[in-house]
Amino acid sequence: MTAALSVYVLMWPVIVAVILFVISRGFFREWADARRNGRDMI
Repeated sequence: MTAALSVYVLMWPVIVAVILFVISRGFFREWADARRNGRDMI
């Protein structure tokens, strides 16, 4: 029971880190593309 609860608690930071990585990767890809083409982000 304790091991299952520990895994449950510790998996949330991993999920958040993966989601943050995906969002930031998309943002930086769009930002680099906008700079390359001389466009604004907004």
